[in-house]
Amino acid sequence: MKSNDIGVISMFYARPFGREHLPLFARARKAGMDFVELLVPEPGELDLAETRRTAAAEGVGLVLAARVNLQRDLASPEAPARAAGLDYLRVCVDVAVALGAKIVGGPLYGAPLVFAGRAPAPVDSESRTRRIGWIVQGLREAAAYAMDRGIVLGLEPLNRFETDVANTTDHALEIVEAVNSPALGAMLDTFHMNMEDRDIAASIRKAGQRLVHFQANENHRGFLGDGHIDWPSVARALVAINYRGPITLEPFRRDDVPAGTCVAQWRAPHRDEDRELSSSAALLRACIESARRAI
Repeated sequence: MKSNDIGVISMFYARPFGREHLPLFARARKAGMDFVELLVPEPGELDLAETRRTAAAEGVGLVLAARVNLQRDLASPEAPARAAGLDYLRVCVDVAVALGAKIVGGPLYGAPLVFAGRAPAPVDSESRTRRIGWIVQGLREAAAYAMDRGIVLGLEPLNRFETDVANTTDHALEIVEAVNSPALGAMLDTFHMNMEDRDIAASIRKAGQRLVHFQANENHRGFLGDGHIDWPSVARALVAINYRGPITLEPFRRDDVPAGTCVAQWRAPHRDEDRELSSSAALLRACIESARRAI
């Protein structure tokens, strides 16, 4: 039986990812990647038909990661921002259809914090309930739109510095269950889980069949095996729930960071890191294969 597809986020190579970066699909494939996860392109960044043709020619699939900001935010107290958030999710679905992708994942609910310039603030119970209600309603409409077009949405919890809506697997599942659509599932990222979930493997098992996309990342965003995430345990949990979906690697950590550098800020690679990327994928594949043999 075919194993999980393993791919890499486009930001590993470049951000923004434009037409001049399409040759990187071949490089990703040579490094052992089955797909590339693209940030949903903003207007003018990519020709969708050309991007789809190039990816297919190089033998890589495409997965999409949604981007949100304060002007398109399902959790916003401002109605125009909520409407823009829903419109954006529809655009994400349309882009996925055009690119031949099947999954759009990310913090679909909105509510970006520090990176969007919004400082954390207390939220009273009434405001929290109202905000979750807006999110659920927006995601129901987005999921209905996605289902009609054969696209699955993956709702990703982020750490406490990046959002104040969904930080844990439990938070994500609460929203997914409230929306109650086969076109919306959970998307989990071990980088965030390492900070916010008590037990990564247990959370994966709890997500079960609701898990539609997975991102395998070290605690420090480095290459797999270079941090403290227990990959055999993660693999056993994925195998236990029979997860067969895609797994994205997002190794953003660079090895040239001096003191005083903001490590949260994306920086382009200063050297060829494809060998480490290949090794990360090989480690994960070996852990998954070992877990399957142990069943």
